[in-house]
Amino acid sequence: MTAMTPKDGGILYDENLTEDEFDETDDAEIVAVKGPDIAWRETPLPETGLTGMELIGEFVKQLPNRPGVYRMLNAENEVLYVGKARSLKKRVSNYAQGRVHSNRTARMVRETANMEFVITRTETEALLLEANLIKRLRPRFNVLLRDDKSFPYILITGGHRAPAIYKHRGARVRKGDYFGPFASATAVGRTINSLQRAFLLRTCTDSVFESRTRPCLLYQIKRCSGPCTHEVTDQGYDVLVREARDFLSGKSQNVKAEIAGQMNQAAEDLDFERAAVYRDRLAALSHVQGHQGIHLASVEEADVFAIHHDGGLSCIQVFFYRTGQNWGNRAYFPKADPSLTSAEVLNAFLAQFYDDKPCPRQILLSEPIEEMDLLSDALTERAGFRVAIHAPQRGEKREVVDHALNNAREAHGRKIAETSSQARLLAGMAETFALAYPPRRIEIYDNSHIMGTNAVGGMVVAGMDGFLKNHYRKFNIKSEDLTPGDDFGMMREVMTRRFSRLIKENGKPDRSKAPEDDDVVPAWPDVILIDGGQGQMTAVRAILSELDITDCVTAIGVAKGADREAGRERFFQEGKPSFTLPPRDPVLYFIQRLRDEAHRFAIGSHRARRKRELVKNPLDEVAGIGPTRKRALLQHFGTAKAVSRAGIPDLMAVQGISEAVARLIYAHFHDSLPEK
Repeated sequence: MTAMTPKDGGILYDENLTEDEFDETDDAEIVAVKGPDIAWRETPLPETGLTGMELIGEFVKQLPNRPGVYRMLNAENEVLYVGKARSLKKRVSNYAQGRVHSNRTARMVRETANMEFVITRTETEALLLEANLIKRLRPRFNVLLRDDKSFPYILITGGHRAPAIYKHRGARVRKGDYFGPFASATAVGRTINSLQRAFLLRTCTDSVFESRTRPCLLYQIKRCSGPCTHEVTDQGYDVLVREARDFLSGKSQNVKAEIAGQMNQAAEDLDFERAAVYRDRLAALSHVQGHQGIHLASVEEADVFAIHHDGGLSCIQVFFYRTGQNWGNRAYFPKADPSLTSAEVLNAFLAQFYDDKPCPRQILLSEPIEEMDLLSDALTERAGFRVAIHAPQRGEKREVVDHALNNAREAHGRKIAETSSQARLLAGMAETFALAYPPRRIEIYDNSHIMGTNAVGGMVVAGMDGFLKNHYRKFNIKSEDLTPGDDFGMMREVMTRRFSRLIKENGKPDRSKAPEDDDVVPAWPDVILIDGGQGQMTAVRAILSELDITDCVTAIGVAKGADREAGRERFFQEGKPSFTLPPRDPVLYFIQRLRDEAHRFAIGSHRARRKRELVKNPLDEVAGIGPTRKRALLQHFGTAKAVSRAGIPDLMAVQGISEAVARLIYAHFHDSLPEK
């Protein structure tokens, strides 16, 4: 959607509304169609310069008594808040009359310089649109779902003579059967490993499968039945696939009984080797179920949500049950106004949670929410089947909810302890380095290379919530003018690339005023830590001065102590002589942990790059040479080096290599082509 200027008011209408409904606003004009069902209608407000309640009051005069979604924007056209209403006129008029329930809401109203509206047919549509806009725009006055990563699934592929079992994330477009969601990739990996031992399904890619001429190592260690080379018949493999699907579909007892019967039969036939195979498969299945914890005998498919709200922090624990089996849990800590109740936080969280995820047929809550029926209707409309939402009070379902609630309390307690400890460390860091306020974003930089080869710069980020791994960045050193091993030159390149882009995307920060009291991670760092001494700091200060951002960020160098002994680090800061901290100072331990994390990340990135370089094949760089031609060339010549020395006639002797392709390969390895 195209944002309107702060001086213009606008209402976004559903294109499918009738003309009578369009005519509810006077002097309206269709500006542009922004989608198949939505069109802009703009109604400019007079140049009054109004803000806050007065401006909102002017908008109320234009609004109909219809359901819809509203957006409140500040003078910079940033979205402050997204809300939905059964009647836009009645809901928005509350803001114009000063009916607010917290200081945060009052501040939001004061900052409002513009509003935008969407009229929908039903309140259900308004709820779905509100959740989508909140996740996309992330307004700072809304309850925000954080750590919203997609959930992993187990995929058993279809459309192949030997289906494979994989971990899957993202859109489910590949043909096959999907099982999940699982709470984490670790849970999926552990389950797949056990299922490999239980059902001997392949995990290789289709291209590797087609190219095998003998069984791989997984077959030798009894983790695969070897369908690639027909070590197992297609019919036998189909039985294994069926058993795996049945097990993941909730028919685990039937599968175990069937395997146990086969084991007993093999023992009666004195085929003890085959009986041992069945015994190991049963043990693997028991291992899978042993990691699934509590089971729901009376519920086939459900998600369980429990919230613990205390001390201005909310923790929502989510458990996933599919086919009667527990597929793990995950804790969320949504950003919310402390004045909101736990039911209000849970209500806002649920709509966002299912905005881009498939929902089960049943959702169990630790407490009732105000819009339970509305949310049920909205999820039913989206899913295409009835989605029931309950807050059970007794029985097995209540026991499961109580179990989730206990987990939420424990996770909440751990988070409070970690946050308070982190806050004390950041306050101590501000005191130690004479900062104006505790830093909300710290960036730590380090370089890693071997004699200048495969050089990588690493940046890790820390804040109030500890290490922020989704903010980590790596920089492949690209400059060809650097002397191999020039650490100062590498740091100059990393700093230049990082802060040039930051200025371009976010502008320079205004450090003349204190940061706002919220937990949004800023784009600009308050402090940058450099793993290095005076030489590194000189290079960094030169870049900061060149970009004119010396006053925008505090740079601190951390040099290793004498004999590289931990605890004797020396710190370098602009305008101060270098200094050390007492050996058992908590701030010193904190900075050591930050530096070690940057070191770990930089080394890991360097090793990954070096590994890619080691296995890199020169033929990968030749345009037009895919896996099939590369395989044919290597089988014919033996090595890539032999291919590089071959003449055009020799290359043409390889199956699939035409004269044009042969000349292309020859030209890649030579400065000139031979005359025809």
